[in-house]
Amino acid sequence: TGGNGVMVAAADGSTFEEPGYVEQEFTAAGTAVRYTAEGDLPTDGTWDLTEGDTADYRTRIVVRRPEKAEDFNGTVVVEWLNVSGGLDANPDFTFMAEELLRGGYAWVGVSAQHIGIEGGPVAVAAPGSEFTGAGKGLAAFDPERYGDLSHPGDAFSYDLYTQVGRALRAPGDASPLGDLNVERVLAVGESQSAFALTTYVNGVQPLTHEFDGFIIHSRGGAAAPLGEPDTGIDISGTITGEPTRIRTDIDVPVITVQTESDVLGLLNYFPARQDDNDRFRLWEVAGSAHADSFQIGAAEPMLGCPKPINRGQQSFVLKAALRGLDAWVTDGEAPSKADRLNVDESGDQPTYVLDEAGNVEGGVRTPAVDAPVNVLSGLPAENATVICMLMGSTTPIPAAELAEMYDSPAAYDDAYEKAADAAVEAGFVLDDDRASLIEAAPPLPGED
Repeated sequence: TGGNGVMVAAADGSTFEEPGYVEQEFTAAGTAVRYTAEGDLPTDGTWDLTEGDTADYRTRIVVRRPEKAEDFNGTVVVEWLNVSGGLDANPDFTFMAEELLRGGYAWVGVSAQHIGIEGGPVAVAAPGSEFTGAGKGLAAFDPERYGDLSHPGDAFSYDLYTQVGRALRAPGDASPLGDLNVERVLAVGESQSAFALTTYVNGVQPLTHEFDGFIIHSRGGAAAPLGEPDTGIDISGTITGEPTRIRTDIDVPVITVQTESDVLGLLNYFPARQDDNDRFRLWEVAGSAHADSFQIGAAEPMLGCPKPINRGQQSFVLKAALRGLDAWVTDGEAPSKADRLNVDESGDQPTYVLDEAGNVEGGVRTPAVDAPVNVLSGLPAENATVICMLMGSTTPIPAAELAEMYDSPAAYDDAYEKAADAAVEAGFVLDDDRASLIEAAPPLPGED
């Protein structure tokens, strides 16, 4: 308690107030080990890490859980909080919140990285972010609440994260989850956190076996470095690192969810693409961007992007990924396999193959691209700032072209509904979300 209250950045400015759920914040303190490797790490993900020196840490975790034990489904989702904006943020909670709450999950956000506690360089600056504490670190931004926190550097973040996961399984009065009976612990993380979870899956999970499954959301081609003491990782250097796949001998399920922005462009996941196997699924979502209007909400005008940002439907896919991973871990039922986005490699640089409307072919399909009124791209608009480069764009399809595609509003409604049903049938949208997906249909020009 004390200070200015729980500090977790949400791009849409929302706070957490949900009936039947409680939000609490705890100190997590201990001694963490760093990991080292001899020579270059192999790009097939088969890393062999050893323990190095240790350092003390004192960080925080944020817990959002059912108030009553009987409302808990047994699964804890542990989000590696994202620090790309210079402060702890919970993008995957934002995308998955509806499924987390209706499903009775517990969610725990971990301040795993150095910049979140101690401050440091901001990789992706947003307009006005200096007023929200970007780059300052929790300890300096709200010293009354967080002044006793300390982080020894990202070299120790992997073991710190492990120790939090382990503590969440421990029953008893001291548990941050109260009287909840934990059966499964899943790891999730987006963007910079996804880089880190790629490293965790390849090198740390084989040593600790701490997590039961992973959702790696919007990673780049490379994995995060093992890090150094007393500093954070260099995210710019990470982006240009060697493309690295997820190891194929991993002992728990991994779902990697990628947007158009991630596969081609700045993050360049494309060279790290790999086939599905009995422990791995890759879902590349057509018409999606690294960050989008669902995540940003009313803050979009503040960004000053040259075009309207992406209005794709990846949030529906991420909710399906969460439930799919939970089922995969619980009863062994693997989620659907997805086609890859269609990429033309015949030129100097790989490019997306587009359909007649201008949307990319292949990948995980939603009605926004299969019954379109917009061209939805994850690639940056011309003259975009760094943050806008991650937002993609939305370009209305000209009315004349729409008239050729749909001979009446009813024809559009029918096409959209059929595309929604196809996404549900394919396993990439939950049946529970069918009604809200149809309600989210963009209107035809001239319609309310």
